[in-house]
This record gives sequence, C-alpha cells and structure tokens, in this order.
Amino acid sequence: MFAEDQLSDDKFLCGRLRLLQPLKGYRAATDPVLLAAACPAEPGESVLDLGCGAGAAALCLGWRVPGLALAGLELQPDYAELARRNAGRNGLALAVHEGDLARMPAALRRDFDHVIANPPYYPPGGSPSPRQDRARAMQVETPLADWIAAATRRLRPGGWLTLICGADGLPEVLAAMAPKLGSASVLPLAARQGRPALRILLRARKGGRAAFRLLAPLVLHAGPAHDGDRESYTAEANAVLREGADLVAHFR
Repeated sequence: MFAEDQLSDDKFLCGRLRLLQPLKGYRAATDPVLLAAACPAEPGESVLDLGCGAGAAALCLGWRVPGLALAGLELQPDYAELARRNAGRNGLALAVHEGDLARMPAALRRDFDHVIANPPYYPPGGSPSPRQDRARAMQVETPLADWIAAATRRLRPGGWLTLICGADGLPEVLAAMAPKLGSASVLPLAARQGRPALRILLRARKGGRAAFRLLAPLVLHAGPAHDGDRESYTAEANAVLREGADLVAHFR
C-alpha cells in the first residue's frame, strides 16, 4: 500500500473530483477523462472499468452520470486500494475487485450495460520505467485482443464497449471485435489542428450491425504549438476536461 507521503491529492474536472495518486508511478491525466466522456451510460445502468487504476475514469463517469452501478477490475492491489479510497472521499460508490483479465473475479462474471477500458499502449521493449507499477500500467503486457475479448464476455447483448488506445492499436482492436461486436465508431484525438491523431476513442456494440464510422477528429489544443506558459485547450476539449461535459454528440 502507498504511504501517505508517496501520494498527491490531484484535482480533476477543475476540482469537482479529488483523486489520490502516487507521486511516482502511473498517474492518470487526460485519457481517463476523455474515456469517461465518451461512454453513453445513463442513470441506473451498470458499468465495468477494466484496469481501473486509481479510479479516474470510473469516478469521472460517476460524477457526470448519477445513479450508475460502477465496478472496477484492477491487477495491482495498491492501485485498487487507492480507487476504493478515491471513491469514498468523493462520495461515489465503486466496487473495486482485484484480478486480471484472464482470471476475472467471480463477482464480475455477470453482464454489464457498459464496459470501459484504457489499456496500456506503449509497446514492450525499449527502456521501461524503473518503477514496475508504472511500467505495468503503461506498457503492453496483455494484447489488445485479450482486452476486447474480456470486455465482450462481460457485456450484455446490446451493451456498449468504450475504449481509448493508441491509434496504432486500432487494426488489432477492429480485428478482435468480430464476430460479436459491431456498430463501431472511432473518434480520432489530435493534439492540434493538422497533426496526426496518436490516440483514438472507440465505441462498439455487442451484436451491433451498423456500418463502421470514422468520425472527424477531436482537436485538443488550440494554436500551432505550445505557447510557452500553458497549454491552451480548445473550447470542446476544455468543456470535457475541466467542466465534465460528455462527447456523446460526437458519436451521433
């Protein structure tokens, strides 16, 4: 378990959520906020966050949509405990279970209306982080196809998978969806206008039959380059990352 002096108390959604995170190790940034914003969950529905970390995505979603039945699966016990603490200190109910995709805890072997996931997307090899917990959270150990398969098993018929990953992982994700997932829509995430998208948000439906859609990119930062003082988010990105707006309209 992380000691108190190993943690920071970080603001998400302009302080609407306060999350404890390790000072050294994996630290959530924009990806889980964007993931939560893309999930089309409605009050009363159930959501499973695969690899929930310290709870950022699930809790951002729970803040935006009241009355959800939130559950999380996390491999690393220290992060699972942080997720439980973060849920309690924000007044949100999140049932966090420890385990991995290949050996799903019995309590999670049921149907969910939604599954959300932010799998590691840095390729193995190279120079991994000296901290094992951060390396495990960031670098690919489990293939994306296994994440898709695990999510598919947990979805009810007609349920939705919402996933954020590196753009280079999209071919593997699409190949792994068949034959049970369809109606896929992909929202590219571009750092700036005219830049290639390095990440994507994907939504797909269990049993869906609609045609694949590649949507217009969401541009995150205004201007051609960093201004020297502070990153300037576009109005759309600012509404999501700081005000808690959703991205549902982008997928219509």
